[in-house]
Amino acid sequence: MPSQPESGMQIAGTGIYLPSRIVTNHELEKLVETTDEWILTRTGIKERRISSKTETSTFMGVAAAKQALAQAKLAPSDLDLILVATVTPDSFFPSSACRISAELGATGCPAFDLQAACSGFVYGMIVADQFLRSGAARNILMVGTERLSSVVDWRDRNTCVLFGDGAGAVIVRQTVGSKGIISFDWGADGASADLLHLHNPQSRGLATQPPAPLAPDCIVMAGKEIFKQAVNAMADSAKRTLKKAGVKLDDVKCVISHQANIRIIDALVDKLKFPRERCFANVHRYGNMSAACIPVALHEAGSEMKLQKGDKVLLVAFGGGLTWASALLEW
Repeated sequence: MPSQPESGMQIAGTGIYLPSRIVTNHELEKLVETTDEWILTRTGIKERRISSKTETSTFMGVAAAKQALAQAKLAPSDLDLILVATVTPDSFFPSSACRISAELGATGCPAFDLQAACSGFVYGMIVADQFLRSGAARNILMVGTERLSSVVDWRDRNTCVLFGDGAGAVIVRQTVGSKGIISFDWGADGASADLLHLHNPQSRGLATQPPAPLAPDCIVMAGKEIFKQAVNAMADSAKRTLKKAGVKLDDVKCVISHQANIRIIDALVDKLKFPRERCFANVHRYGNMSAACIPVALHEAGSEMKLQKGDKVLLVAFGGGLTWASALLEW
């Protein structure tokens, strides 16, 4: 008997939610000792979105999910799995995925959170691909949602200028003959965890290195070291993914990297020797939204980069953990 075509992943719909409040660099000049020029030169960020009290991670995730479902022409009852990537859940439990499931009305659908910091959404795409290929699921909702303004120390100019709030969602479906994720690479290095972390104030002991946080429940980052590790880890991961696929970088239509800051993005494309104009960037509009960066970028890159069916898109991310991941998609 002839072999059956392999099942793969297809992006069926995308959606985003961005808070209406825009905080510019000039506004931050009133909070900390900084300037628009200092922020723009070092990060490429011009503004970021900051959520209101009612715009929780769940609220934003639900709004993005509804848009993605509408684009995919699916009802919540059509979903077989809900995965949510976030480091700022409304609660430790129930999970953000369960809360989003309830708001959508996806009763009975399995749902869980996946935490890999800024790499979380790419990790989730890799996990979703396994469920689709195995036939265990046909339609999966992946959400990346973050309310980083709630865990930023607004007295620390080295971190508060970097982060923003928002959510992105992607519906992936099982499709026969579609390659979806052609290859991927992921990994972690827990030994370097203290370089970038968010302490749980309810646990015993306080992280003090490096450097000591101004508040025990705010993001702590060793910026210079993270810069080096992020560039090297993402470049190496991207190369491994392309090698597994047997695909040359010249054949990639678009690179979508984690939107940490423009200097990291520029250093990454330089290391890969990839044309800068083919690397999507929206960090100037939103700043670093952690796990929400990649899905928001996927939503916008489709039209802005004029992606067409069959185009190869390389996703690459790096985050606290330390974690990294890359995935080569066929659009």
